[in-house]
Amino acid sequence: MSGDAVLAMPGLPALMTQALAASGLAVRGLNEGALEEIGALVVSGGVKLDPAFVDSLPKLKLIAVHGVGYDGVDVAHAKARGVAVSNTPDVLTEDVADLGLALVLATLRGVPDAERFLRAGEWAKGGRSPLTRRVTGLRYGVLGLGRIGRAIAARLAPFAGEVAYHSRRPVPGVDYRYAPDARTLAASVDVLVVATPGGPETRGLVNAEVLEALGPDGVLINIARGEVVDQPALIAALDAGRLYAAGLDVFDGEPVVPQALLDHPRCVLTPHVGSATVEARTQMADLVVANLKAGLAGEPLLTPVG
Repeated sequence: MSGDAVLAMPGLPALMTQALAASGLAVRGLNEGALEEIGALVVSGGVKLDPAFVDSLPKLKLIAVHGVGYDGVDVAHAKARGVAVSNTPDVLTEDVADLGLALVLATLRGVPDAERFLRAGEWAKGGRSPLTRRVTGLRYGVLGLGRIGRAIAARLAPFAGEVAYHSRRPVPGVDYRYAPDARTLAASVDVLVVATPGGPETRGLVNAEVLEALGPDGVLINIARGEVVDQPALIAALDAGRLYAAGLDVFDGEPVVPQALLDHPRCVLTPHVGSATVEARTQMADLVVANLKAGLAGEPLLTPVG
């Protein structure tokens, strides 16, 4: 093992910082010690890492991303600098897919509003909670059939009328109907679940045109990245009744959430907690530490990017 230090960037979850503290590695915070000694850094997935900051670390060998998404890291720039990048795939797939399913159910059945209705004493006063939407038999579309998208589709299939998907290309070995683009997929389903990676290529992929195709009875679910959805277009569609409802775990500009989404009666919102289970976060932290130890020792990474 080299004597290089590990820089823990701000915003890491508690289980990750605890795993770093117990790892035996020389771990430092952003303002602790000289940057010249940093051989690896750990950053949360989705957090934007400035390439100029990467350039300021002359001994840097590895950027270990705590998360499956690494769109906050300029991978091409890192590799040009001879810096490897790792992430934490697979260990969070099932938990993120579970939350995707939970958002589908909670949004269509209006679970949060029904609970608020009950807790406010309206049921006891003789009130009736508003009618909601049936889940079974609807047409579901998954935008992005990677690991998480496939896990979501598998959860939807037992009660769906149909499952369709769009990815950059058809995925071999799946029976779901393939749509050639996001708009075509949206036009042919009742519920669109966004599970595509983030980054410049997918920013604004779910735009006003896609939302218009989904239609006034359509439901949007996003467990990918907030910027994949054109947020102003989403708000406009919800406000105008051109979209029925939305279930969102991610937001463009998070942790700030637009008031229009907070106020909308048919929005179910969670604070980017797709992987926030004890099991997933423990396995993610363990995988980050394993990649750090391998990278600093000059050994192959367990889960390299690219």
